[in-house]
Amino acid sequence: MTKWAKSLIRLSTFEVETLQKRLAEVVTRRTHAEMKLATLDAEFELECVRAAEDPMLAHSLTAYKRGFQFRRDAAATELDLITQEEDGVRDSLGLAFEDLKKFEHVAEITHLKRVANDKRAENAMLDEVSLRMSRQA
Repeated sequence: MTKWAKSLIRLSTFEVETLQKRLAEVVTRRTHAEMKLATLDAEFELECVRAAEDPMLAHSLTAYKRGFQFRRDAAATELDLITQEEDGVRDSLGLAFEDLKKFEHVAEITHLKRVANDKRAENAMLDEVSLRMSRQA
């Protein structure tokens, strides 16, 4: 394999690995955002149950509900942004994989052409040697 092909493949592999690490980090952030959203929902349900049991808490449930809705909207917006970022990283990763495969394919084709040329030259040499030997005999 030629130096330029090795260099391109190495750079492309590095880009793929970097994007894979970034994707893993984004997926972790998305999972945390989903857990935060689920926790907020569970806390709200718990407060609703408590308010149903205690009339004193029922008065403050409206204020709690407004605060909950604000926090939930913020968490949902954050989750949407992270999901969009994840989609972008996945697209970039797909393109990087395509580029890597293209470089590997070009390197393989170059290698196969070189092998074919070497075989052609070797066959020509062998033909020449056999012609010399047949002339001598």
